[in-house]
Amino acid sequence: MEFPSTPVLKDLVLVGGGHSHVAVLRRFGMRPVPGVRLTVICRDVHTPYSGMLPGFIAGHYEFDDAHIDLGPLSRFAGARLFCDEVVGIDIAERRVRCRNRPPVAYDLLSLNIGSTPLTSDVDGAAEHTIVVKPVSGFVVRWEKLVERVLESDRRLAIGTVGAGAGGLELTLAAQHALVGALEEKGRGDLAPSFHLFSATSTILPTHGRGVRRRCARVLRERGVDVHLGVRVREVRDGAVVDDRGREHALDEVFWVTRSSAAAWIRESGLDVDEGGFVRVDDTLESTSHPGIFAAGDIASSLHHPREKAGVFAVRQGPALERNLRRALLGEPLQPFVPQRRFLSLISTGDRYAVASRGGWSAEGAWVWRWKDWIDRRFMRKYAKLPAMVGAGAPGVPKGLASEETLKDIAAIAMRCGGCGAKVGSTVLERVLSRLTPTRGDDVVIGLDAPDDAAVTTVPTGKLLVQTIDSFRAIVDDPYVFGKIAANHSLGDIFAMNAEARTALAVATVPFGVESKVEETLESLLRGAVEVLDEAGVSLVGGHTSEGAELCLGFAVSGVADPDTVLRKGGMRAGDRILITKPVGTGTLFAAEMRLRARGRWIVDAIASMLRSNRAAAVCLARHGATAATDVTGFGVLGHLVEMTRASGVDASLSLAALPLLDGAQETVAAGIFSSLQPQNVRLRRAIVDLERVAALSAYPLLFDPQTAGGLLATVPAATADACVEDLRGLGYERTRIIGEVRERGQRAESIEITD
Repeated sequence: MEFPSTPVLKDLVLVGGGHSHVAVLRRFGMRPVPGVRLTVICRDVHTPYSGMLPGFIAGHYEFDDAHIDLGPLSRFAGARLFCDEVVGIDIAERRVRCRNRPPVAYDLLSLNIGSTPLTSDVDGAAEHTIVVKPVSGFVVRWEKLVERVLESDRRLAIGTVGAGAGGLELTLAAQHALVGALEEKGRGDLAPSFHLFSATSTILPTHGRGVRRRCARVLRERGVDVHLGVRVREVRDGAVVDDRGREHALDEVFWVTRSSAAAWIRESGLDVDEGGFVRVDDTLESTSHPGIFAAGDIASSLHHPREKAGVFAVRQGPALERNLRRALLGEPLQPFVPQRRFLSLISTGDRYAVASRGGWSAEGAWVWRWKDWIDRRFMRKYAKLPAMVGAGAPGVPKGLASEETLKDIAAIAMRCGGCGAKVGSTVLERVLSRLTPTRGDDVVIGLDAPDDAAVTTVPTGKLLVQTIDSFRAIVDDPYVFGKIAANHSLGDIFAMNAEARTALAVATVPFGVESKVEETLESLLRGAVEVLDEAGVSLVGGHTSEGAELCLGFAVSGVADPDTVLRKGGMRAGDRILITKPVGTGTLFAAEMRLRARGRWIVDAIASMLRSNRAAAVCLARHGATAATDVTGFGVLGHLVEMTRASGVDASLSLAALPLLDGAQETVAAGIFSSLQPQNVRLRRAIVDLERVAALSAYPLLFDPQTAGGLLATVPAATADACVEDLRGLGYERTRIIGEVRERGQRAESIEITD
């Protein structure tokens, strides 16, 4: 067995996926620091590039053209990607608090979370406007606005509050997109009217006179009503009211005003400016708390204040990476002075743009092509990642570890096997003391006792149902992995219409200094216990050890009624075959390892794996299910063959009806498969007319191994449709009838597949 050359010594945590942090990730991927564990915490897995967002709204770019995918970028950087929203920082404990997962410890912290338009100072702004940031929420609202405009039988009025570059670009991009969409439908006469509101006496107040003049002319030519010196005091449903009491009728309002910072930044105790933005010195380090850095919109430079613009965040990226690296290695930080002048390129919606720098300005289609070339060149750096250099020679860089930590490293290097590989009792006791797993009435001896084994009772007249599953982590977040592993292990119990009662955990945590091992183990078990508690399952014991990689499994025991237990061998001719979850986790996570999967595909796959099969099993039993299993390592075909073989029947399957996870079709088309796929493909002999079926595009997904997959079950034809409707109502929206059970033919076993 090979052990890691350097254990985890320090945690560098990046909060946010802004323009500065993507540069940090790319540079750490090209030149990692041994012993540093990099973690990214971000609510959205796709981070928008501000320069291309107007073009995306106008319809010139697809979603992926204008967004950086943090999934492959994080894997390239060797970083853990935690998809969650940060709600605070515990500076004393050096932990980042998240909305949906346990706190994340840090030794060094960097913030690049951007900003949002300020709505708190105007009544109704938060409730009745489309706020441009965060962009993920804006995109959803924008799509709804497009639908509303296309379905309306009258001309709508659309307003934008804020006449800076962002407000102007958004107004013209939205106008271009909506007018074009209406003209395509032959309804150009219903094109909305557009209104731009500025509290100042001019548009683009931070820009030069020349660019203001050019953009004002464009607005006039496009028929945009510009309201200068009008400060919006209130927003109502269907109107805005200015500070003179005048009401302006508007059906939709975009809010692109001055920026505001997340409230938790100020509440954390960091030194902030009047707007709540983190004060940083020339090194981008907090002026009040060494070891905390900030960049982009969320940062306020003490000596070099600049406006909130994406160009500054992009330029700060390399400087931030250098100083984070230096801070980790104990080296002096280097100052960074942002430029005063910068090239501004303002798009006008129709592949036309206005350029300016200082007092110079220009405009034309050629400016848009220039802007497009610059933007695409920037995005290519993150879409086509260079070959990784690797961590270099074993060892710890100078300055990374203290003398005490170096002693810990020496001890780790001499780790024993056997029982010597166990996680220390003190660490384990501390972790367990912070967890509160449920304790069922049938538990006689559990976690709270020092005995050698758990003891439980079995109700009279019930069958004891037992299963075990264990696998290495497929996601970076130990908390999420704990949930997935628990869900996966419970699947066998639920598939048999049994009630899960107790679980024993078997966990392996990567080598590291004690504090890092403890944090990983707590996150892992906390996620698992939450799933077990929700299912009414008592965690009664287990075994923990240190090893090369994170692994988790459970031995689960349950009870079942002898008369209602479901098995694989109960299928009857005429039954309908149902599946409750889409398939594709095997190919998607194989693609993710190769940096070939979109981040949103992985997020969707994780959401599917986190959905418990418990309610689905109860629903299937209520509708008279005759047989069931959970879809795991053998794939859909492998588990279906198990069922038909045990039942002495054949089956027909509609490949077109098989629900697929987003991206699975694309990754198998690219020839990316799980390492277990070749073994599963051996069962293709059961398929009738194999040559025809093998030519179908979704054919490989019949063999794709699943983690925490759905239930594959048969129900009587008379109840199948009602069962599907009920399952969808319970949250299994992708439930499908995918086939039918048939009488056994002349062949030993046959699966007929249609397209």
